[in-house]
Amino acid sequence: MMNATTTQAPEESCPQNTLITQKIIPALYFVVFVAGILLNGVSGWIFFYVPSSKSFIVYLKNIVVADFLMSLTFPFKILGDSGLGPWQLNVFVCRVSAVLFYINMYVSIVFFGFIGFDRYYKIVKPLLTSFVQSVTSSKLLSVLVWSLTLLLAVPNMILTNQSVREGTRIKCVELKNELGRNWHKASNYIFVGIFWIVFLSLIIFYTAITRKIFKSHLKARKNSSSVKKKSSRNIFSIMFVFFVCFVPYHIARIPYTRSQTEAHYSCQSKEILLYVKEFALLLSAANVCLDPIIYFFLCQPFREILCKKLHIPVKARHDLETSKTKRGNIMQESTDTL
Repeated sequence: MMNATTTQAPEESCPQNTLITQKIIPALYFVVFVAGILLNGVSGWIFFYVPSSKSFIVYLKNIVVADFLMSLTFPFKILGDSGLGPWQLNVFVCRVSAVLFYINMYVSIVFFGFIGFDRYYKIVKPLLTSFVQSVTSSKLLSVLVWSLTLLLAVPNMILTNQSVREGTRIKCVELKNELGRNWHKASNYIFVGIFWIVFLSLIIFYTAITRKIFKSHLKARKNSSSVKKKSSRNIFSIMFVFFVCFVPYHIARIPYTRSQTEAHYSCQSKEILLYVKEFALLLSAANVCLDPIIYFFLCQPFREILCKKLHIPVKARHDLETSKTKRGNIMQESTDTL
């Protein structure tokens, strides 16, 4: 999926701009890979010291794991696309690493949806309880999400089983049997549907959260301006990542998938869709570099431990915590762990 190209017969193969596909895109992936490994390595180290005392922290830890695993698939794509690895590496990308890339991307998307749902219930409906809010339930949901995503995606590995000769230009879709092509197409539609459901749900959740916070602080008539600013920043950070990293790819993915599996697309259309898909997918990959910023905004224990590890003066942290305490317990949770 991640490295798929067109399905035309060799004599009708569409030409590609090798400067884009073999040099520019791999170079950009290398930058994302280095930054992603460093940032998620630090994030994982910090979260190791953060107790899983709340459901949203459990979800954030799952996102860290997914982002780190996704970053590990980048070297295979870099070497495969640039032509620096053996021809068998391209087969491995098609059968294994590309599928792992998508598994981890959609796992992180789903967990961001759970975080939005959890925040919605704790802030907008604090008197109601939800099974998503308990730590035990969040851990069970985590296992369920990973299991269902693997169940949906792993057949794309198993059904990419066609033989290939050395020296042949590797085309991922051509490595799939007929059932594999159909599963590839169906799973793409399902994953795209999951993304749009989560994205629209987050818009609804965070709109309701914003209204609740603004109304509460207007009634309190104190610290309203600063709280509004911080609440808007926290919400904006999540929606910005979704809109920039994921929306372009999920707009491009369906027409690109159809161009792979249907014969009526022209060569020029397939080539354009390939470039659009590759650059949009690069934006999705860049998500691993932006998520650590979200952890900093969302999770107060993460910020505190990071400050401690970086030896930021205790007084600065104490002043910040004192300011937050004055806002009241309910509103503190809404702004510090939004």
